[in-house]
Amino acid sequence: MSLRINDVVPDFTAETDQGSISFHDWIGDSWAILFSHPKDFTPVCTTEFSAVAQLSEEWAKRNTKVIGISVDGVEEHKGWKKDIESYGNASAGFPIIADGDLKVSKLYDMLPAEAYLPDGRTPADSATVRSVFIIGPDKQLKLSMTYPMTVGRNFAEILRALDGLQMSAKGVATPANWVPGEDVIIPPSVSDDDAKAKFGEFEAIFPYLRKTKAPE
Repeated sequence: MSLRINDVVPDFTAETDQGSISFHDWIGDSWAILFSHPKDFTPVCTTEFSAVAQLSEEWAKRNTKVIGISVDGVEEHKGWKKDIESYGNASAGFPIIADGDLKVSKLYDMLPAEAYLPDGRTPADSATVRSVFIIGPDKQLKLSMTYPMTVGRNFAEILRALDGLQMSAKGVATPANWVPGEDVIIPPSVSDDDAKAKFGEFEAIFPYLRKTKAPE
């Protein structure tokens, strides 16, 4: 069964380059982003993990923990982090899960149940492990996206999506291309009277499309 939006994400224990974790306990009361890749020491993923490291202050502002996952081992992760930090000129303080047995990759439906790691494998053998999962403090999946190996993930968009999710938790929705500071959408399920009581003034573009200032 595929992991769907609003499902409670699978819990697991795993080794990381920073020690053993129990995933739900590690999330705690924070938001979390699990971002995966098919192999250490690969070019696109090195640039991506460097981008994650450069955004460390932004994740902290949003009460969000980030964690990587690869099907390589702890020692490979430790060695690869040197390249990540060198390329991004930033400390990679986040842990990376060692998923050599593919347990987490299969739990999160990134690989089929019969998948295995052949001898002399290449990143193509685990190519679908190129996913991002944004998880709320309630341990529910809020957003997921999967990229091909040749297209680097846009972490500015992931940050924007996280902002949108955290804003929508306040009972509103966000329009296309929304960024913090812009107006938000009042859900159709909220009556005009209730909308005015909750949000104050709003603009009714259509009966079903009403915009208001973003709540604090």
